[in-house]
Amino acid sequence: MIDDIKPKEATSIINSLIGGVVPKIGIQHITVGRSEEIKAVVSALEDVKNGHSLVKFWIGEFGSGKSFMLHLLNVVALKQKFVVANADFTPDNRLYSNDGKGVALYTALMDNVSIQTKPEGGALPTLLEKWIEQIIMKTADENNISLTEIRSVKYLHVIQNNIMKTVNEITEVGSFDFGLVIIKYYEGYLKGDEQLRRNALRWLKGEYRSKTQARQELGVREVINDLNYYDMLKNFCKLFVHIGYSGFIVNLDEGINLYKISTSLTREKNYDKILTIYNDCYQGKVANLFFNFAGTKEVLENQRRGFYSYDALKTRLITNKFETAEFRDFAQPVIRLLPLDHNEIFVLLKKLKAIFDYNYKIELSINNDDIQLFMEELFNKPGASEFLTPREVIRDFLNILNIIRQNPTVDKKELFGELKISDERPNEVSFDLIEEL
Repeated sequence: MIDDIKPKEATSIINSLIGGVVPKIGIQHITVGRSEEIKAVVSALEDVKNGHSLVKFWIGEFGSGKSFMLHLLNVVALKQKFVVANADFTPDNRLYSNDGKGVALYTALMDNVSIQTKPEGGALPTLLEKWIEQIIMKTADENNISLTEIRSVKYLHVIQNNIMKTVNEITEVGSFDFGLVIIKYYEGYLKGDEQLRRNALRWLKGEYRSKTQARQELGVREVINDLNYYDMLKNFCKLFVHIGYSGFIVNLDEGINLYKISTSLTREKNYDKILTIYNDCYQGKVANLFFNFAGTKEVLENQRRGFYSYDALKTRLITNKFETAEFRDFAQPVIRLLPLDHNEIFVLLKKLKAIFDYNYKIELSINNDDIQLFMEELFNKPGASEFLTPREVIRDFLNILNIIRQNPTVDKKELFGELKISDERPNEVSFDLIEEL
């Protein structure tokens, strides 16, 4: 039995893993074989909490646990009072763009802002209201006005002045519009004007495309766009720390979608944006900010399309030449995720069996010997050493458990014998040809 697991966590784990994705909650219950990586995460978070900024690149093959590590990092970070935002690179979400794809990535991040009490995202309004409450209390204390009275429209201008003053103190680029929009958010909050509050939130999340519309509805001169969204992320980082949080963590998964950009100039512009973030963090230009990128070995090392194709980035991401499989360096920017060994996978499958039973309130007749037999059948299949990933092992195992659950008389050994190995990696053969065309 898994200790302290909640029914909601068990259901999330089973349903997500069967679907081939990492569960958003309960991930700590299925963590095996990553103790050194977890220590590295805890150490990095401590550095960020102390005012440093970092960038890490989590590199591994498809299904090897990159997304898992980012989710695990979230769990640890939220407990240490960090604000966390997650997004995936997609064909429509990227770091650099001149047609809205950059700000689309920013919007996805702001939609997924999480704190410990809202781990599944959507925490931006909560954070804004928490900060505004702090401003209200501070203003009431400074002016010797009761907390009840200070909330009246009569003192709206006093709160507005303090909001703008504080924003100017903690932000750099775009502070006027940033502060003005938060003032509008407070005004809507105070007067019960839900539309004004929604408009302010839309602006802060980068959802306005027209400056004219933003000026008409909020009185601001600018909107968040492809060129300035990174500055806004840094502004929010400062705001979150001012509220009392440890720092701001930005996790960006599916680096393959930058690698897939067919136009070399656009791809290089995206890599240049990574370089800017890297330099800002490691040169101390920003505090309490932690960026994490996840991608495959090809995304990192391919000399034609990967990060290594951009020389300035390559020089920063070259792996410690003294590192071996036995002697790892988790302090460097690039952390390579080695495959789980068979013992670790066995422990993981045992945990999943216990969670499966708990979730369905049953006790399937699958013992340790059966799990061992399942692994032997799977790992001895042709192509296993080349194509088999933890993701596929987990999904096959849970699919078999589901068949047994719904068909108790089925022959387990027969099911194990029907296991097949497939190559889940995307087809990348034509990328160079597309670029040349």
